[in-house]
Amino acid sequence: ENPTKEKTTAYDSSESKKPAGLQPNVYTPLKERKADFLEKNQEHSSTTSQSRSKFRDQPNIRKQSQPSAKNDSRSQSGFPRGWTLLLVLVICVTFYVLWSGIPSLLDATLSSRDTQILQAFRAQMEKLKNTYQSQDPSLWKRTHVFLEKHLNASRLHLQPAILLFTAGREAEKALRCLSNEIADAFAFSQNATTIKINGPDKAILDSDIVKLEVDEELSSGFREGKKVAVVHRFELLPAGSTLIFYKYCDHENAAFKDVALLLTVLLDEQSLRKSLTLQEVEEKVRDFLWAKFISSGVPASYNNMDTDKLSGLWSRISHLVLPVWPEEGLPLEGCT
Repeated sequence: ENPTKEKTTAYDSSESKKPAGLQPNVYTPLKERKADFLEKNQEHSSTTSQSRSKFRDQPNIRKQSQPSAKNDSRSQSGFPRGWTLLLVLVICVTFYVLWSGIPSLLDATLSSRDTQILQAFRAQMEKLKNTYQSQDPSLWKRTHVFLEKHLNASRLHLQPAILLFTAGREAEKALRCLSNEIADAFAFSQNATTIKINGPDKAILDSDIVKLEVDEELSSGFREGKKVAVVHRFELLPAGSTLIFYKYCDHENAAFKDVALLLTVLLDEQSLRKSLTLQEVEEKVRDFLWAKFISSGVPASYNNMDTDKLSGLWSRISHLVLPVWPEEGLPLEGCT
């Protein structure tokens, strides 16, 4: 009844009657492809898992390798670093020893030099004491202590040593000779010489000229290394010129602090009583200079003396005022 259906059924039956080996298998290529795909997928997954396992193992490898690298760097740098630290330590210790030893060496050198200076000064003063036997023992004691204290503090001078010797007319020669020789003893102990300024030679000169001359003599002499100056007959210097001693006798701001200045004042009196105390002798000299330097006819100015200026000057030069007595046996020419 239906030819098309019959043909189809006949075709199907004929096809089914063919041998099994001759039947075409359309699914075979698909299976092969699927197997290949599965094999490749397995290979890829195994490769990926291997790479992941390798990647996971790398931190452990790095962690294990880092300490060894650090140990290697320590082993390589430890040796020279240790020697460097040792060398630095040796240098520091050596520097410290040398630096700490320098002051002691300097102290030892200065101490030995101070000792030599003091011994030389004491020897010279002992000779003078034996020569000028008429002088009061307090003169030797005070002069010796005052100047020796200055010599003993050769590394730290806060102010110069100022002495003022005074005498009556009868002891004029002893005043000049003794002040000269004490100054020479002070200078000799330090291998130096003495600056000597003679007041009578400047008495008739202009005050400003004398001031400049005295300033030049003192400053040039001290700069050359001289250690002491003697100003004879201080009272004969023009009044205004004595103001230059502010510069050299100041307590704190003296131009030269490692020096000594010896001033002499010859009083108008024929003699000084030996019964006078040192305080009374100082007052006598002060009153004498007040009468000598100040007069109502002289106007007060910078170049001239007045009461205030003389008070300031006196406070600077009256550190130690000592009387000198007449000395028998001095030669007519020279002193000793």
